[in-house]
Amino acid sequence: MDHHHHKPVLFNRSSNEWLSSLPVFMLLILTLVIGTGEMIHGQLLRMGEHFFGDPKTGVQYFMLRADPVKPTDCDPNVNVEAEVQKQLAAPTGPMSDVDSLFADDSATAAAPDPEAIRQGILMAQTVCKEKFTNYENGIKLITPALKAYRSVETSFFGIFKFGTENRPVLLVLMVAIAAITTTLARHHIVLRPPKTRIDFQVYAVSMVIANILLLASTISYWRLEVSTGLEMELPIIHYIWMLLFVALIGISIYQFFTPPKDVPTGGGIGSALLAVPIYATMAAVTGIFFLSLQHYSGLAIYLGKMKELAGMFLNLSLYIWCGMLLKQTRVVDMFLNIFRPWKFSPEVLTYIILLGAAIPTAYTGASGIFVIAAGAVIYREVLSSGANRQYALAATVMSGSLGVVLSPCLLVVIIAAMNKEVTTTILYSWGVHVFFLTSTLFLIVSLIASKDKFRLARPKDALPGSARAFANVSPYIAITLIVVGIYRFVLDTKLDEFTSSMILPFILLAIVWFDKIRREPKVDISAPPVVDAKPEERRIGFEEAVRLATNETIGHIGALIMLMGLSLCVGGFVERAELMDYAPQHFANVWIAMTFLVVVKVLLGMVMDPFGAVILVSSTLAPMAYANGIDPVHFWMMVLVAFELGYLLPPVALNQLLARQVIGEVEIDKADAEVKHLGFYRRYERWNLPVIVMTIGMLIVAYLPLFFYAK
Repeated sequence: MDHHHHKPVLFNRSSNEWLSSLPVFMLLILTLVIGTGEMIHGQLLRMGEHFFGDPKTGVQYFMLRADPVKPTDCDPNVNVEAEVQKQLAAPTGPMSDVDSLFADDSATAAAPDPEAIRQGILMAQTVCKEKFTNYENGIKLITPALKAYRSVETSFFGIFKFGTENRPVLLVLMVAIAAITTTLARHHIVLRPPKTRIDFQVYAVSMVIANILLLASTISYWRLEVSTGLEMELPIIHYIWMLLFVALIGISIYQFFTPPKDVPTGGGIGSALLAVPIYATMAAVTGIFFLSLQHYSGLAIYLGKMKELAGMFLNLSLYIWCGMLLKQTRVVDMFLNIFRPWKFSPEVLTYIILLGAAIPTAYTGASGIFVIAAGAVIYREVLSSGANRQYALAATVMSGSLGVVLSPCLLVVIIAAMNKEVTTTILYSWGVHVFFLTSTLFLIVSLIASKDKFRLARPKDALPGSARAFANVSPYIAITLIVVGIYRFVLDTKLDEFTSSMILPFILLAIVWFDKIRREPKVDISAPPVVDAKPEERRIGFEEAVRLATNETIGHIGALIMLMGLSLCVGGFVERAELMDYAPQHFANVWIAMTFLVVVKVLLGMVMDPFGAVILVSSTLAPMAYANGIDPVHFWMMVLVAFELGYLLPPVALNQLLARQVIGEVEIDKADAEVKHLGFYRRYERWNLPVIVMTIGMLIVAYLPLFFYAK
């Protein structure tokens, strides 16, 4: 997805960048402001208290956020005795029927007690005097400095409050801009990229059908909401969706008549169907299903669930942006320089890369994002260490699969939020064991499959090079610690699963900036550049790097989030078709229950993205697992591994598709050509190796714990 070919229109920017990059960049920044807003606003209030509150008189800053108002509802200098007489003289009205039922005769006869009245008036007078004292003390504290501070604090609060209330609008706007850009670039996630004229036409037709179904459903849902007569919450969202689907239909009709210039004719309809965007397939299948139920607004209702999850999707967009910013730096390359001097065999090097890659994967919370960000570098590295292309592809695909169980992964946060039986702490602590299990399995399976001897350079040869490379990476580590430190001590916020989406972009922006002003060290790309690495492109400025990263982010937001949105619709389809009700609720024993759940989870992982699937599983299968005696923590660990296995299996195999996208079709074809004459395992190693590793991991995670607690 290269944006270099657009003609500069204005200030050296293409129209594409003005119309999509800039707005999305603003929305990402606004999302950061909202997220960080809470922390900053909390600190502003604390500072206000510190500088402007007055502990002696008990006036606190929050009382001064608006000018104190003079009390008018009471008189501090009231004449107490006159007031008592006035109240005694006031006629007591006739008792209401209810009161007279409960009153005894003596009570009705007794006159009001002057002493009680006097006490009441004195108390009211004390309260009134306090009000006046507070007012006078407050007025003294209203200084020009306070007024200036107050206007900053309240206007900041205004932006932050506006953003928080309109979070869903920000999300839908961002998705709309990104989806249009992605559709224009024909960048949706497909099983096989369109190659011939017929492929492109089938692609366009499928997009038209999918978006017509989505548009019809959105209109139907909007009319349903209007017909209730109740006030709509954020009606603008309906209008954005409608405009988006109209735009996508228009673009796809245009693309049907204008396929790319130089594509060959020919090709069959069968292979063309593989070029249909997965999002279009999901929309068509679920849309037709909801039509058959005459539930016309079904698609729009499930797509609308994105509103409730707006925070999560916005965080995901920020993480994608982080991944693309990382791609603009030399950090991954420099990190690998530490290991190059040791001349590890491909298997050991891959193992080290997998251990290293787990941390960014956990922070981005979705395996796909890391594959997009670092896939190309990892592929090149494993290849240049002497592995064949198929193995390098397998390593790239796996690089994003393993860290999903580690802290602070977003997926685990969602599981803990939706299931009271587990906490993030417990899941993360078990996640570490699962992670070491799967990564070690990868090493063992690779070593068994390869005929290579274990090799290693002599420490005295390797250490100096490693040390130099580490020194090169150290400033980046320092920058990370500084940013984390600022949050910790200035904003009183520590880096954890809830704040990482706000803090990481700042860390990465700082790293990109540093990487651009620091000319040396030149990264040693002595390894043959396999993937089209253009070294001269690295020498661009900070602003352009951020712009390129944002351009790429848009393509991925458009492709991934539309896929996730429709994944929620697939969840709705599974729910509405009551497929889960066909499952037996009680099993003869825990082993059979576990086997059933494992199969269902892997199937779900094959067709849904994990965020949509977790929501579905929480409401349907989780209660069933607990009822059959499966420990909640064990159940969710199994779910996470099963989803990752599903990610590696057809029909969707998302990680394989993303690896293809970043490495390029040419390389994939070369990889297949290299092994044409070999046996089954070698021929399909990029599929077989990850699937074997995750299947063994899955079986161990699913069944081993049962030996310890199953009755």
